[in-house]
Amino acid sequence: MPTQITAHAVSKSFDGRLVLDEVTCALTAGERTGIIGENGSGKTTLLRLLARRDTPDAGEITVQTDGGVGYLAQDERLPSRMTVQQVIDRALSELRAIEHRMRTLEASMTDGDETSLLEYGESTSLFELRGGYDADARVERALHGLGLHLVDRDRTVGGLSGGEQVRLRLAAVLAAGTEVLLLDEPTNHLDDDAVAWLEEHLRTRRGTLVMVSHDRTFLERVATTLLEVDSDRKRIVRYGNGYKGFLIERAAARQRWAQSHEQWRADVDRLREFADTTARRVAPGRAMKDNNKMAYDRAGGRVQQSLAGRVRNAEERLRRLLADPVPAPPEPLRFAPALRSGPVRGTVLTATDITVTDRLERTGLAIAAGERLLVTGPNGSGKTTLLRVLAGILTPDSGTVTRCGTVGYLAQDPHPGHPGETVLTAFARGRTGDLDGRIEQLLSLGLFDRTQLTTQVQRLSTGQRQRLALARLVSDPVDLLLLDEPTNHLSPGLVEDLDTALAHYRGALLVVSHDRRLRARWQGERLTLRASAAV
Repeated sequence: MPTQITAHAVSKSFDGRLVLDEVTCALTAGERTGIIGENGSGKTTLLRLLARRDTPDAGEITVQTDGGVGYLAQDERLPSRMTVQQVIDRALSELRAIEHRMRTLEASMTDGDETSLLEYGESTSLFELRGGYDADARVERALHGLGLHLVDRDRTVGGLSGGEQVRLRLAAVLAAGTEVLLLDEPTNHLDDDAVAWLEEHLRTRRGTLVMVSHDRTFLERVATTLLEVDSDRKRIVRYGNGYKGFLIERAAARQRWAQSHEQWRADVDRLREFADTTARRVAPGRAMKDNNKMAYDRAGGRVQQSLAGRVRNAEERLRRLLADPVPAPPEPLRFAPALRSGPVRGTVLTATDITVTDRLERTGLAIAAGERLLVTGPNGSGKTTLLRVLAGILTPDSGTVTRCGTVGYLAQDPHPGHPGETVLTAFARGRTGDLDGRIEQLLSLGLFDRTQLTTQVQRLSTGQRQRLALARLVSDPVDLLLLDEPTNHLSPGLVEDLDTALAHYRGALLVVSHDRRLRARWQGERLTLRASAAV
């Protein structure tokens, strides 16, 4: 298949912060590509560059298409006075213009203007490529599939909820029938039925698709290739065979890393042993014959020179190896066990009739040691409010909370950091012991490298700050984990590691999550909250 989208040596910075550094990628026609990475890594920036909404500081973007480009921005706002029908009409305006030109050319050819024949053929081909004859039916299918079929077409955008506005923008982009689709988090604000419809639609449509998504299940079902934006190295890594291929290659890369480290250690040990034993060897190593001391000394000198040279060569190779070490891969992510002679028993936390006005209706729950509870519910049901109350961050308007063990809390949005605080000082904040002693502890988690320890937290991306919050959480022994959307902001690879760590955690666990993959694998109790008036 021919290459349709190319980014060559593209760089982009914002406010002096480098986001993409000379990245290069090429996408073929008909490919369905998922862009993954943690929040703040540059996923949206890359998509905006491909959509020509932003201009690279350096490098070149090339998109070759006759059938047009459709772009769904994550945070676009529609004019509040526009009606639903006007939004649809705007999306179809290019198709309507092509159709109008076709009718004009048809009239010209009827009058005997043969010069219009070639242009008419080109217009007809483009109209068919864009699915012009199916446009109205496509609008109906998109509105119905995304749960908007009951919304009056004369209703203004300002009268729609935020979620309805997002779904309307998505429906309009899909209805336009462009050859290339660029979608930024298209599953946001969709229920399970709408996501299922979107997955099927994207799998079966003709054309090229590039989508930013944090939804692992969506990526697994739709994407044929993945581009991972590495926020630390500002580069892009390509994976074939979709999400499954990404997981396989990630595991293989870790195995290669471990093998390289073992080979490095073996080479260092071998050279050290060679240099030590060879340096101690006696030069000639044979008895003197015929009392010919001069000949004996000459032979011994040659042997000693040869041995000394070999020792120097070994020491030089050893010096180079030690100057460029291959570190061991980080140990699998694990939550620290509670500092007790045995696990805590009985009830860890009890909440009785707690309420927060306009944010959380009357709720009660009890979590026993080792119990696992998944909290679900629609937006506005108070899931985050509940966790903040349970963690002691928010005082309820009524009801009581009793905690019988240590609690660890991961907020949905990471703290921006204190002024001047570095990654290392933030990790060590509130903990006893020498600051230097925390360095190896933090590095062993594999969430940051040594060069990042002195970076100010305020300069970190959202995903990097969430990594820091996770590093603090896994290092503190607790009896109960309260996790609010723990898969948000993190890269899919780290989310997979977090899934494994949670599976091995033996304390009590309460999780709020929209992540379909996490919910499908959940082994434990579930609590569904009802929507309240507001959040």
